[in-house]
Amino acid sequence: MADPLLEIRDLSVTFDTARGPVHAVKHVSWSVGPGEVLAILGESGSGKSVSSSAVLDLIDMPPGRIDSGEILFEGRNILEMSKAERRRLNGRRIAMIFQDPLSHLNPVWTVGWQVEETMVLHGTPRAEAKAETLRLLAKVGIPDPAAAAEKYPHQFSGGQRQRLMIAMALALKPDVLIADEPTTALDVTVQAQILGLLEELQKETGMALVIITHDLGVVAEIAQRVVVMSKGEIVEAGSAAEVYRNPQHPYTRRLIAAAPGKGEIRAEAEPPAPVLSLQNVSKKYGAFTALHGISYQLGEGETLAIVGESGSGKSTTARLLLRLEEASGGRALYRGRDLFAMPPKELHAMRRDIQMVFQDPTQSLNPRMTVFQLISEGWAIHPGIVEKSRWKARVAELLREVGLSEEHMHRHPHQFSGGQRQRIAIARALALEPRIIVCDEAVSALDVQVQAQVIELLARLRASHGLSYIFIAHDLPVVRDFADRVLVMQGGRIVEQGSVQQIFEAPREAYTRALLAASLDPDPEVQARRRAARKREAGAAPPSAASAPAPSHRSAPASPAARPARCGRRNPAAAPPHPPAPPPPAHRRGRRPGTRSPAAPCRPRRGSAPRSPRSRPSATAPAASA
Repeated sequence: MADPLLEIRDLSVTFDTARGPVHAVKHVSWSVGPGEVLAILGESGSGKSVSSSAVLDLIDMPPGRIDSGEILFEGRNILEMSKAERRRLNGRRIAMIFQDPLSHLNPVWTVGWQVEETMVLHGTPRAEAKAETLRLLAKVGIPDPAAAAEKYPHQFSGGQRQRLMIAMALALKPDVLIADEPTTALDVTVQAQILGLLEELQKETGMALVIITHDLGVVAEIAQRVVVMSKGEIVEAGSAAEVYRNPQHPYTRRLIAAAPGKGEIRAEAEPPAPVLSLQNVSKKYGAFTALHGISYQLGEGETLAIVGESGSGKSTTARLLLRLEEASGGRALYRGRDLFAMPPKELHAMRRDIQMVFQDPTQSLNPRMTVFQLISEGWAIHPGIVEKSRWKARVAELLREVGLSEEHMHRHPHQFSGGQRQRIAIARALALEPRIIVCDEAVSALDVQVQAQVIELLARLRASHGLSYIFIAHDLPVVRDFADRVLVMQGGRIVEQGSVQQIFEAPREAYTRALLAASLDPDPEVQARRRAARKREAGAAPPSAASAPAPSHRSAPASPAARPARCGRRNPAAAPPHPPAPPPPAHRRGRRPGTRSPAAPCRPRRGSAPRSPRSRPSATAPAASA
C-alpha cells in the first residue's frame, strides 16, 4: 500500500455539556491512500462524523475540544496549521459532501453562484469559475447546466441537490473527498446513480474517497476497506469482504445480523376482507398530474407496501387518505364510506381510525411538548377513548409497549435518539386505537439495528392489535421482510402489484426489475454480481441525468420568470411553479443597507461577484453539526 494521503492518529474529541463531558471520539486511528475508497461504518452517535469533521476544522470549540492525536495530510499535522493555512487546504485539497444538501446550500443564492464562489474564494477568476461551474454541472448529470445554474436549491429534487454538492466539492479537484452519508433517504435508483458517480469520479481523478455510512450495502457497493466504529471507538477494520465474511467483534456481528432482506418471505395467505378501497383516485396540481386514477385495496390485518422513486406519487396517496390534501377525483372507501366525501364532523370522528407515522419525527413531534403531552393530546381532541384520570397510566403502558420506560414521559423530543423519537411517534399513533396506520418512510433514515427494532415492533403490534399498515418505503429489503403485498408506482401510476414473493422473485415489469437491481446487498460478492449485471444492461455506460427519475411537481423546471430578472426584462406570461424565495433584509445577510442584492432585478457588472454573506456560513465551509 502506498503512503497514506490522509491519516488520523490516536484522535480523541470531547464535548462539554451541562451533564458533564461526552467523549465522542476515543483514540481513533485510520488512514486512506490515493485512489482508495475507505468506508467508516457505524450507527448514529458512534463518532464517525465527528472524527471526519475534525479533519476540516468543523467542530465547534467550545463546547468541543480535541484532547489528543494528530491529523496528518501528506505527512504534516494539520492541527498545528494556522487558520489561514487550514482554510487554503479546505476545499482545495480536502473537500466534504454533507448528508443533507438542502441544509448546506444557501436558499437565497443560485446554485451556479454557490459553486462559483468555491473557486473564486480560492483565487479562480470569476469568468473561469463560471465556465468550470457549467462543466461540473454537466459532469455530475444535471440537465441543461446553463439553465440549472440560475435556479435555487429548492427547485431541485433530493438526488439533484446531492449532485450539486458533489459538483461543489469537486470544483477545486481535491486530493481527498469525505462523503458523510451521501445517499441516506435517497431512492434506490438515485442512490445507485450517486454511488456510481462518486466511483467514476474517484477513478477518473485518483482522489482518496472516505465514505461515512450506516448502510452495509453502501460499503459492499463502493468500499475497498472498512472501519467499524461504536461508541467513539474503532472496534474492527479490514477489507470490506473480510469484515462481512468473518466479523470478529460482537458489534460488527450484530450489525450484519440486523441487515434486512435475508429472512424468509412471509407465506402467501388468502386475501383478507378489505378495510380500505381506493377507486380511480387522481390528483392534479395545476397542469401537473401527480396521480393518474390509481386503484388498490388494503385488507384487515394486512401490510401493503408502496414502493417507487421520488415523484412517483407514494406520499401523495398518503396525504389524500388522511385528507391533508383533497383528491381531484375518485373515491376512497373505508368500511363502505367515502373518505373524500365525508362532512367535517364525520371526518373528525374517522381520523382516530387512520393514523400516520411520518418520516422525520424531529419535525413531526412538537419540540415544546413533553412526551406525555404529545401522546395524550389525541385524547383531548377525541374524548371518550381514555378517562382523564387514567391518562398517565395509559401513556406509561404505551411507552412500555414501544420499548421505552415510564420515566421518559416527562422528557422532550430533543432528549431522545432518532430511533427513540420514532418509537414515541408510533406510541402517539397507537394512543387513538386506530385500525390503519400509514407509515411514510418511517424507518428510511434509521440505523440498521434501530430499523430492525422498529420493524419488529410494528410487526408485534400488527399481531396484537390487528392493525393494517400502508408502508411507504424505498428500502426494498425492509419491504421484503415486513410486507404482505407490494404495490409499485412510477410517475403517478401503478405499474405492478402482487404478493411479496411474486414481486421479488418473478417481477413482470422492467421498472420493477430495475428497482430490484438497484437495491444494495450487504454481501460484497452479491453486490459485485449485481453491479456487473447493471453495467451489462446499461452497456457499461456511467450514470447520467437521463436515467434519473422525472422531477415531481415540487421540483418542476423553472420557467423564464423563475430565473433572476435581467434589468427588468422579464416574461410576465410565464409564472414559475415555485418562485425563488425573496432575499432576507440586508442586515440579516451581513450587507450594508443600501447595497445591491444579487437577487435584485439588475445583476452585478460582468466579472464582478456578489458580496459573500458574512453573517452566514460560506457555501464552501457550511456550519458543521457535531
